[in-house]
Amino acid sequence: MVTRNFKRSLLFAFSTFVFLVAAIWFRVSDHSGIPDSEKKVEETKKTGQEVVEKDIFGIPQEVYRHRRDVIRRGQTLSHIFGSLGFSAREIHHISGELEPVFNPSRFRHGHSYHIYTTEDSLQTLEFLVYEINDVDYLLFDFRDSLTVSRSSRPVTKIDARVGGVINSSLWNTVVEKDIHPELVLHLSRVLAWSVDFHRIHPGDEFRVLFTEKYIGEQRVGVAGVDAVHFVHRGREIEAYRFESDTLAGYYDGEGNNVRKAFLRAPLEYVRITSRYSHSRLHPIHGDRRPHLGTDYAAPHGTPILAVGDGVVTRASYTSGNGNYVRIRHTSVYETQYLHMSRFARDIKPGARVEQGDVIGYVGSTGLATGPHVCFRFWKNGRQVDHLRLEFPSGDPLPEDYLEDFMENVRRYNKQLQKIDPKDAKIVLLQQGASPGTYYESE
Repeated sequence: MVTRNFKRSLLFAFSTFVFLVAAIWFRVSDHSGIPDSEKKVEETKKTGQEVVEKDIFGIPQEVYRHRRDVIRRGQTLSHIFGSLGFSAREIHHISGELEPVFNPSRFRHGHSYHIYTTEDSLQTLEFLVYEINDVDYLLFDFRDSLTVSRSSRPVTKIDARVGGVINSSLWNTVVEKDIHPELVLHLSRVLAWSVDFHRIHPGDEFRVLFTEKYIGEQRVGVAGVDAVHFVHRGREIEAYRFESDTLAGYYDGEGNNVRKAFLRAPLEYVRITSRYSHSRLHPIHGDRRPHLGTDYAAPHGTPILAVGDGVVTRASYTSGNGNYVRIRHTSVYETQYLHMSRFARDIKPGARVEQGDVIGYVGSTGLATGPHVCFRFWKNGRQVDHLRLEFPSGDPLPEDYLEDFMENVRRYNKQLQKIDPKDAKIVLLQQGASPGTYYESE
């Protein structure tokens, strides 16, 4: 009798277990094979609310008629809204709502905008989205009363490693490897004191650990560089990022600061069009005369940077120099920046500046044939060729941080050694819990 009851209990327990497993499988399998449209209906029944999918700007799909367009050269905010049927008075009101959020004059040709209208015959405008860049956008909401807001698309950061041998320029090498060109700007900032990017030599090579930014599967930029090894004209240069609560910077493998007293150039990654010379054919006067500076060509409006800490002694205009700024850095060193289109805000005699501060913008004022900055450098009251000078480094890493830093260097080097610059494809990595630890993505 006991045996029979025990068997019945065992059979009942087994049947219950099978039933529960089947129920759980049915639930987590998400009704495999059921079309998405039917899933939406079932989800609506469960929650009592209709499930509405949204696009990358958070606007419900399948609710509005959507059209994408591009701002053409010469078009302004007024042109865009005028073509949509808005009156001059309404456009003025739109501009007023926009100004606290975004400068209307900064709408740029080539940028996309999106129009969302109702599906009915009236096709009433409900939303307009303007893409400021790959990440940021403006949302004009016309549904009730007009609201304008600035938002960002969610960005995912993924660590990566890559290397390469430079044949023509760093820019071309990076683009050929299908890496976002922002990496060039980050490298030029990290190595600005050590590498003359205007004199890159064929055969120079690099290995770098960096962080990419993605929106969905689209690569949209570079967040930063963790470590880099660069061979420039046979000289090996290394830089490792280190952060603590009180400092952040790049140091070589022994903890020496890669930052020096002066940047090598007042612009980021541009080209030299005329070097320091005691006998140059003047492009306007047509005769030979000294050119005691270095000309850097760049697009009109490119920011000009102070190459070192100092005090502005002049911010003025002459017929030859155009708009120019002069900075006294120490009792030994002074610099001067010519042909600016305009000065940066608050740049005037007596203003203090730090290395990397924007002091003005590239132009062609004065005696200039095109947009560029003529950069001049004084040492002990005498103009010199700054590209031939060696400048002192910044403060080394404090001793209290050296142990942690050296451990990070060891981890970074473990990844850098896996890169063959001659045959290096980009490898995506997953960063570990500790700085400098990475795991290759499967």
